[in-house]
Amino acid sequence: MSEQVEPLPQSEAPLPVETEPSPESVTVCTDLFGGKMNTEQFKRVIEAALLTTTEPLPVSELKKLSDVSLDNHQLETLLEELAQDWQERGVELTRVASGWRFRAKPEMQQYLDRLNPQKPPRYSRAVLETLAIIAYHQPVTRGDIEEIRGVAVSSQILKTLEARGWIEAIGTRDTPGKPELFATTKQMLDDLNLRALQELPSLEEIGALLEQEATTAG
Repeated sequence: MSEQVEPLPQSEAPLPVETEPSPESVTVCTDLFGGKMNTEQFKRVIEAALLTTTEPLPVSELKKLSDVSLDNHQLETLLEELAQDWQERGVELTRVASGWRFRAKPEMQQYLDRLNPQKPPRYSRAVLETLAIIAYHQPVTRGDIEEIRGVAVSSQILKTLEARGWIEAIGTRDTPGKPELFATTKQMLDDLNLRALQELPSLEEIGALLEQEATTAG
């Protein structure tokens, strides 16, 4: 006959052994938001904001989306990660002069044109040369442009560039007649998908890029 073992009193019962969680079950918290929101959730918020706006959003505006204070480096790191997330898609996240924006990849444009077949406006060489001179020599007066080109610059050329939002008068030169000084705008850099003037391509490339952008905008 087997011996009966009496149960231990409650106070003497062995305590349960606490086991350490396996490495696979440990979630490392790397969020920047003090538990209010993790980084992946905030990236989705940024994504939604950028996908639903028609204009580039600067970092200063994107900071408003966060419940906690983020510095520029932290936010730009998240934006770079988001750009990587979209790398294999037909749309890309890019940084331009005015901020960050999504746009269709250039190789997608030939297909998108089938939905909205419009001929983009073609700019004369005189218009593109004038724009290039202003871009590379700014600020310049109309007289400066004429001296560089060697021919007269019509008022219509400057009006065309101003109407497109690519140049603007930023002041006057302190000489007789107070001629206006012209410079390029952030809009021009945005349309060329550039961050700064230092990235400006050649005149021929400028023409091709602007016509491509006009197609996209149309």
